Amino acid sequence: MRHVLKRAGARMAVVLTWAGLMTGLVACLAGCSQGETLSEGKASAPGDTIRVVPEDGARGVGRTDRIEVRVEDGRLERVEVRQIENATPEDLPGRLSADGRSWTPEPGATVTLAAKYSVDAVAVDRQGRRSARHTTFTTLVPADRFIGYFAPENRSTVGTGMIVSFDFNRRIQDRAAVERAVSVTSEPPVEIAGHWFGDDRLDFRPRTYWRPGTRVTVELRLRDVEAAPGVFGIQRKTVGFTIGRSQVSLVDAAEHTMRVWRDGTLTSTLPITAGAPGTTTYNGKMVVSELFDVTRMDGRTVGFGGEYDIKDVPHAVRLTTSGTFLHGNYWAPAETFGTKNVSHGCVGLRDTKGGGTDTPAGWFFERTLIGDVVEVVNSQDSTVAPDNGLGGWNMNWEEWTAGSALR
Repeated sequence: MRHVLKRAGARMAVVLTWAGLMTGLVACLAGCSQGETLSEGKASAPGDTIRVVPEDGARGVGRTDRIEVRVEDGRLERVEVRQIENATPEDLPGRLSADGRSWTPEPGATVTLAAKYSVDAVAVDRQGRRSARHTTFTTLVPADRFIGYFAPENRSTVGTGMIVSFDFNRRIQDRAAVERAVSVTSEPPVEIAGHWFGDDRLDFRPRTYWRPGTRVTVELRLRDVEAAPGVFGIQRKTVGFTIGRSQVSLVDAAEHTMRVWRDGTLTSTLPITAGAPGTTTYNGKMVVSELFDVTRMDGRTVGFGGEYDIKDVPHAVRLTTSGTFLHGNYWAPAETFGTKNVSHGCVGLRDTKGGGTDTPAGWFFERTLIGDVVEVVNSQDSTVAPDNGLGGWNMNWEEWTAGSALR
């Protein structure tokens, strides 16, 4: 089965080793269209074809709470419910109903406590039209405990721009104690520093992009660390990942091109379309954090009217948390690419409906790793915020290290 979400090396991982935890067992991705753009992706889009329980972004889901994916028309083509923030991601076993309209967990299958899950589904209606849905939910964490969800996955291979990012489920008051309990080292060794964004996110990066072939080790010693009065950590684990080849892509919004550099050599120059006047694309360095072979983008989830609702956007590469994507576009005329900026903020590459393997979008998607860098220049917009996705490369080293609680 080809999944809606292509996990080509890394999403987020969480390592849980608390004896009291028992194992057993969203954001409708919105973005841009030809008239495309930025999306928080948290609200359920009006008229969603695929219904998911728990609702997108739900917290505190219990082991006996209902989990279901359903369509009212047509059938479900594929469904995956996966514990995505774990050292070893695990699928929640489930089954489709006889009519293909609903998916539920297998009898006896339950969620893991203190974990995060993704739901990825694709449906086909009676006219043969496909629609995708991606949601997430988190399960119950005892009130006196905290955990950190982090990227990338254990044993993954990622791009040279990967930033180790922790999102904590509780507000951290003693930042120094928590940062001191997290160690990020590399072979060959380089200087690595942490930076806090608010009181619930801690990122780590080196001074410059990682060298290809570097092995990175993340050691968590959070068990019994007091992050706030009466709130203690539960994680103690060592995980690691490897840096793959270097790929950095430069999008020039004025020239309508994207130059793809592999290990320092220019491998391709692709025609693109970027954000139109009034809905321009962010400038700056953005790091690939998710890869979807198909997803839905609905303008109504990001404050637009009914300008667009594309249920089968192919080859979608997430660049920011707020919803900037680099994705395939099959609805714009071919002459648009390389000549005009027509999107609501995303970067579009020519594609075919269903996603072609021999199109510019398919070519780029199949050669991209989570952790690769895409930099946008010459757009009439501001530089992307460093905490919008893995945007920390837009800070210089002095600014970055100033955000550590240990300096």
